[in-house]
Amino acid sequence: MVIHANLPDFILFLYVHMSRADDSYDPTEMAAIKDKMNGLFSAGTDLEKKLYVTIREYNSFDKNKLTELLSDSIRHFSNDAAVDAHLFNDLKEIIQADGKVDQSEVNALETLKRMIDHQSKA
Repeated sequence: MVIHANLPDFILFLYVHMSRADDSYDPTEMAAIKDKMNGLFSAGTDLEKKLYVTIREYNSFDKNKLTELLSDSIRHFSNDAAVDAHLFNDLKEIIQADGKVDQSEVNALETLKRMIDHQSKA
């Protein structure tokens, strides 16, 4: 299951997923996401709207299908160089932005890393 038309939209979904791993939307994590969005999307993109739409998309998504979505999307976008260590650094910065890292955030990041590592070996 792939629901994103392009890699930047999928990466933004990942950012939102990581920020929600501890079941909250922390303002400092949202600020970190907004900062990262500047490098993802072209000038003229309404970043506030883009983030709001992605948060709504994430909130309405059936979390029972999240593993399938992430795995299939990683496979779909795996040829893109942006799915690499740089992405993990961004995700780490987002979960660290609020000054604390919950175990749920660590688990979510490790799960994503395993999926990406598995795909790169496939």
